Amino acid sequence: MRATFESVKKLKFSPFFPNQGKKVHYVAGPCSAESEVQVMNVAKRLSSIGIDIFRAGIWKPRTRPNSFEGYGTEALVWLKRAKEETGLKIATEVANPYHLEEALKYGVDVVWIGARTVVNPFSVQAIADALKGTKVPVMVKNPLNPDLKLWIGAIERVHAAGVEKIAAVHRGFSTYSDSEYRNPPRWQMPIELRRLFPDLTFICDSSHIAGNRHLLEKVSQQALDLGYEGIHLEVHPDPDKALSDAEQQITPEVFAELKSRLLYRQFDSDNLEYLENLEILRRQIDDVDDELISLLDQRMKIAQKIGGFKGKNNIALYQPERWNEVVTRYMSKGDMYRFDPKFISILLAAIHEESLRIQSVVVHGPNSSKQ
Repeated sequence: MRATFESVKKLKFSPFFPNQGKKVHYVAGPCSAESEVQVMNVAKRLSSIGIDIFRAGIWKPRTRPNSFEGYGTEALVWLKRAKEETGLKIATEVANPYHLEEALKYGVDVVWIGARTVVNPFSVQAIADALKGTKVPVMVKNPLNPDLKLWIGAIERVHAAGVEKIAAVHRGFSTYSDSEYRNPPRWQMPIELRRLFPDLTFICDSSHIAGNRHLLEKVSQQALDLGYEGIHLEVHPDPDKALSDAEQQITPEVFAELKSRLLYRQFDSDNLEYLENLEILRRQIDDVDDELISLLDQRMKIAQKIGGFKGKNNIALYQPERWNEVVTRYMSKGDMYRFDPKFISILLAAIHEESLRIQSVVVHGPNSSKQ
């Protein structure tokens, strides 16, 4: 049975950015702090363009040894200088209490917990314990794998440390399937997180979702269309020569152009025509949704009867040939109704899963669905 999150405790969050809800907020800077010259170059150029937070990685968690893993504390000196000379707030990733202690010692204004760290509750708790009494704003990236519980848990641990300025950073999820993205966004997961925590600030890490500079604008605009407050982009003076994630970084000039094209979306409007028409259309959607649920209930009652016949005749619940026939028939009808094939596939799979669960209950009893 799929997990539900209705029991999640409602938490109180403070706005992550000043003047939040009035414009797009930007977190930008190089993937890695590679030298003092590089850090100062990017910081000064981004300061003139206008950003909210200057970011740079100084401890880089790499998949394999002998890769560039950052300059550590040495690079904090460069970030501190960038802050002093530009007035920008500075941010870096921390993966353990020592990183946090060093970052705060050098005046880092914001820290983030990376995707590789979020997958380990012990590591998150150690950082949360070190955060107590600091009040430093924290960005929490989603875990590498699409596990909403881990993301929620990391946010809850940081909040329990007394931190109210928290931002959820959506950076996409690792997958073995083919995709145009480096880390497919799976937008429904952050949408569900926002449903649970409506006051939480959301930032889209477009660079890690896209994995290449050509998709950055598409991903960023989609995030803004969904009501995200911030966009996180990696900016380098010479992206092709970057020591890490070269393909997804852009120059400050390209950043400025992209920034000028992105459209901020409001959550509300006082336009009466909009409000009246929206209310009418939403009522229509509610009526259709009610009908859909009723039809699904009818379908599952039929599945229940089928389960009874299968049980009496010792027949396997899953019938591959029949299921393939259903999928083939309705996938071919997708174009007729202008549905995305992925939507048809996901919808059919969900209905089939529930149908098999109901048949299992008929054959094995109510406790079978809890296994």
